[in-house]
Amino acid sequence: MPSLKFFMFFLVLYLATSAIGLTSAADPKYLFHDCTNTTTFNRNSTYQSKLNFLLSSLVSNATRSNGFSTGFYNATAGQDPDKVYALFLCRGDVTPTTCQECVNFATSDILQRCPVEEESIIWYDPCLLRYSGEYIFSTMKGNPGAVFYDSNNVTEQVRFNQLVGTTMKEAANEAVASPKKFSTRKANFTTIQTLYCLVQCTPDLSNLDCNNCLEQSFATLPTTRVGARVLIPSCNSRFELYPFYNENVSAAPPPTPALSSSPPKGNSGISSSIIIAIIAPIVVAVVLFIASYCLLIRRARKKNSPPLEDNAGNDDITTVESLQFDFGTIEAATKNFSTDNKLGEGGFGEVYKGILPNGEAIAVKRLSSRSGQGAEEFKNEVVLVAKLQHRNLVRLLGFCLEREEKILVYEFVTNKSLDYFLYDPERRAELDWSRRYKIIKGIARGMLYLHEDSRLRIIHRDLKASNVLLDGDMNPKISDFGMARIVGVDQTQANTNRIVGTYGYMSPEYAMRGQFSVKSDVYSFGVLVLEIITGKKNSNFYQPDGAEYLVSYVWKHWRDGTPLQLLDSTLTDSYSRNEVIRCIHMGLLCVQEYSADRPSMATIVLMLNSYSVTLPAPRRPAFFLGTRWEASMARNEFDFDQSKSNSIPWSVGDASITEVYPR
Repeated sequence: MPSLKFFMFFLVLYLATSAIGLTSAADPKYLFHDCTNTTTFNRNSTYQSKLNFLLSSLVSNATRSNGFSTGFYNATAGQDPDKVYALFLCRGDVTPTTCQECVNFATSDILQRCPVEEESIIWYDPCLLRYSGEYIFSTMKGNPGAVFYDSNNVTEQVRFNQLVGTTMKEAANEAVASPKKFSTRKANFTTIQTLYCLVQCTPDLSNLDCNNCLEQSFATLPTTRVGARVLIPSCNSRFELYPFYNENVSAAPPPTPALSSSPPKGNSGISSSIIIAIIAPIVVAVVLFIASYCLLIRRARKKNSPPLEDNAGNDDITTVESLQFDFGTIEAATKNFSTDNKLGEGGFGEVYKGILPNGEAIAVKRLSSRSGQGAEEFKNEVVLVAKLQHRNLVRLLGFCLEREEKILVYEFVTNKSLDYFLYDPERRAELDWSRRYKIIKGIARGMLYLHEDSRLRIIHRDLKASNVLLDGDMNPKISDFGMARIVGVDQTQANTNRIVGTYGYMSPEYAMRGQFSVKSDVYSFGVLVLEIITGKKNSNFYQPDGAEYLVSYVWKHWRDGTPLQLLDSTLTDSYSRNEVIRCIHMGLLCVQEYSADRPSMATIVLMLNSYSVTLPAPRRPAFFLGTRWEASMARNEFDFDQSKSNSIPWSVGDASITEVYPR
């Protein structure tokens, strides 16, 4: 007990002196934080005492390194289940004093922002601090995260985009190869403008994980802006057209390993350096041999298995025996495809309700032999959807491929599709504003999963009301992946000669040039949001005021400052004015003519969940008239609420928009 009191006395004394120090130094620039509330601890618990001890330990070691480099330190305290892992990372160009001041401030600030969460992270301009009850060291973590960018677009976007990509990649290569995992680069953009880039990983990452983390951050950087930064737990990247780092600081040399001055026991006086020199080449040779063997085996397997979108054969499907239904089971479940069991009909076939022998309800999608979806689309949908697991995506249970039949078996979703309610004069009254807002948020989360959070990067290409199903609690589930395309994780767009989808929901670059991307999905999402708000169908739209398209109708009211007049008349007064206006604002941002101007799904999810984010003024969209697109020539900005929505160009650390990656 005396020893415990002695320890607590010095701990309180240390925290008190730290608090005094905080008042005398300028607070570091706060950027973003995230508290995971899935696991919390009780105040005055063992976990909290361990956490407090660990945070004080980080401050005292802020100018030291534990085998990596100055500016990074990780440590643990306690035993399971109260074990705590924590680390800090300071920007590679800041001084040890600045680093310590930032960490010192962070240890108290994070407990104010995340008082009882076992896992939390906070970013400042000079440093980040992170702790968790689970192991977080030497592990690449890609979320949560944040993107900050300047509201101004750069001139000569194509050339600037290429310059940023090249310079950031050079910096990444240098950072990966350095023990400090930090690098800066600069390059001339114009005769008077210089591009400055900075990248950094936590030094405990392997070279491969550091490279993968930076590649992930680069894929998110909006390179059409004059400045941007991405914050991820394991790495960060930033570029500006002004110097924002200390150019005199370069990557630190490798730390010299500490060797024992006395020979180890039982080695007859052989020094540690000699032992390492003998063993290291042997270990490296063994590792290389094993890696080469695994690589050869992997290549052999790839060679013997067809690619995902290969038309030759159905090997990818038939090997998934657990997903395969026999045709007799499907016939019995649907009562021989009875018209009484028919749920609807889409472009590729009919959908029936079925009951399996175990009593489970299913939805059976029977593809028409005359439909445009052949073996390729069928195989695409099966292989694609089987790998997706998200509460806002419809779940594929299996398939059947017999007697020229191509059948998909999905979970049965009780309340049919969104269009069943939204476009019906009577049933749409069941969709009050709270339900519509929940549906919008659910669709956004599902699309974010497709674009960024699943193992694949998927572009849906046919998002519309009839492809959003509603379960018994009116939760949305995105369906119909027959037209979806898988693209590379670092790929932002692709082209096709076969334009599929639904006119009115297609972005102008896709409808006119066959160029699709995650931003073409964002366009479709924006149209769908405007439909949900207005209760009006996008196709066959006409108003007495001359508006021939829903987007032009919405834009006219936004420009005239009357956005609430767009609201579905069945909603009466049971709605949140701020939520409605924010959703209209967001919808117009999604349907802007230029894809680079549209927000990402990560930004959209943030817009729907946080009012602390300022939305930029939407630009005039491209309007669809009959069978052609009218591109807007004058890109004038208008904002309904100038005090809340105008973007303000930011200087060092002041961002107008933040994109956040939720868990």
